[in-house]
Amino acid sequence: MKIELGKINQLKVVKKVDFGFYLDGGVEGEILLPLKLAPQGCKIGDELDVFLYLDSEERLIATTETPKAMVGDFAYLQVAWVNNFGAFLDWGLLKDLFVPFREQKMKMQKGQSYIVHLHVDEDSYRIMASAKVERYLSKEMPPYKPGVEVDVLVWQKTDLGFKVIVDNQYSGLLYENELFRPLHTGDRLRGYIKRVRPDGKIDVTLQRQGMHAVDDFSEVLLHHLQLNGGSTVLGDKSPAEEIYSVFGVSKKVFKKAVGDLYKRRLIEITPEGLRLTDEATDL
Repeated sequence: MKIELGKINQLKVVKKVDFGFYLDGGVEGEILLPLKLAPQGCKIGDELDVFLYLDSEERLIATTETPKAMVGDFAYLQVAWVNNFGAFLDWGLLKDLFVPFREQKMKMQKGQSYIVHLHVDEDSYRIMASAKVERYLSKEMPPYKPGVEVDVLVWQKTDLGFKVIVDNQYSGLLYENELFRPLHTGDRLRGYIKRVRPDGKIDVTLQRQGMHAVDDFSEVLLHHLQLNGGSTVLGDKSPAEEIYSVFGVSKKVFKKAVGDLYKRRLIEITPEGLRLTDEATDL
């Protein structure tokens, strides 16, 4: 059995002592799960899902607590304290996560948060974080096709928009002129692949593309009208920001959905906005 430091492992309880339980760590020997972190009713023979890390004396220790990020993850974490060796990040465990000075782009400040990558240092076998995230992004060609839904972590602002990390692996870009809501570093969002360029760079959008987006939003808009007295003051002339604040879609998608519902004779377009027709209220 091979354990994985910095990740969730399923281990068997093999011994009970006054201060906790020992788990079978295979070639690593027995690993302590402190009593205060053991599940109620824990007993010998139980299989537990535990996170493994090193305590302050560099000994393997188990916890049933789930950290904010694990080895292999990119995350937005806050600096809890600093000393002469580096910074220490709050990642949800008793022992804070170390970022040596060599892994900082700029000197990290207490109370500030940064995008980092978690890894196991090959020399010290310690879990560390690095703010030099570029080196940990995949260099392989992304396998995506346009329209695929992905997880997006907002990384940093650029002149074009925001750099993002796609599916915890790849670098992507959200363009400023396609954003209809404020974004901040550390935001986690659902996005869609717009295109993968020949050089492997990914363009991402927060709105679904093509007819799927229109079809989906047509039903959302119809349901919204049905729940709100059959009308809305929003229409073709409404600012894109107002449309996005209410529905979370671009004005382009909104207008196409309005056209779809109008063709289906489910809405009327009036100077005051949109209104359900009698046919729609009978649905």
